[in-house]
Amino acid sequence: MTLNMRAGLKRDRVRDFLLDFIADKRPGEAIPSERDLCKELGVSRPTLRAAIDDLVRSGLLVREHGRGTFTGPHRVTQALSATPSGSFYAPPAEGHWQSRILEFGLIPAGPQLATRLQLSPAAPVLRVVRLRIVDDEPMAIERIQLPHALVEGLVPADMESGSFYRLLRERFGVDVRTAVQTIEATVTDETEAELLNVPQHFPALGVERTTRDADGRIVEFVRSMYRGDRYRVTSELYFDADSG
Repeated sequence: MTLNMRAGLKRDRVRDFLLDFIADKRPGEAIPSERDLCKELGVSRPTLRAAIDDLVRSGLLVREHGRGTFTGPHRVTQALSATPSGSFYAPPAEGHWQSRILEFGLIPAGPQLATRLQLSPAAPVLRVVRLRIVDDEPMAIERIQLPHALVEGLVPADMESGSFYRLLRERFGVDVRTAVQTIEATVTDETEAELLNVPQHFPALGVERTTRDADGRIVEFVRSMYRGDRYRVTSELYFDADSG
């Protein structure tokens, strides 16, 4: 085993210890001093600092010059619960969500979007870009494309608060039921960073979702960017004899 590998394993051990330590702490609580942690874990200060640096970059810890290191702000959690049939139930994410509409207008579907939404290339598509705000803090940027024929009469104010899927059901008779969603690690570009109030190239979660209604029609295609330091997804899983 190389020297670098040993150092990396030590850093991982320290990182796991810190993750367990802060798991039940409230935002803003101080962690022990570097001296105390080095003594307790039997590691050098550079190894400890490297592990802390990792957690600071991910937003789990916050350094304050002259004061110490503290637990980071609360993360908004979106729970996903798997069912025995293999689907997921997605209850509303925690917190008070509101939106600021950044873009709202019609565009032609064009070849690529027409394929995604199963429309003709000339069909009008409503494109909505909104900044999602949770408890007065920017959390995500959503870029939503909807077949205009399904939501004629929708106005920007309709998407500033409340449940959009409930609005689709109650006003437009669109009963949203299923979606295919992918989540992957990414970073913010300059515009996204400014909107989310984070540095450029900040860690983020990129979410892409295609949603269908009870009749199997595609009703939206969404690309979203969530702050990596304030948003997390937890999943409840079921395993059977064939699970890996």
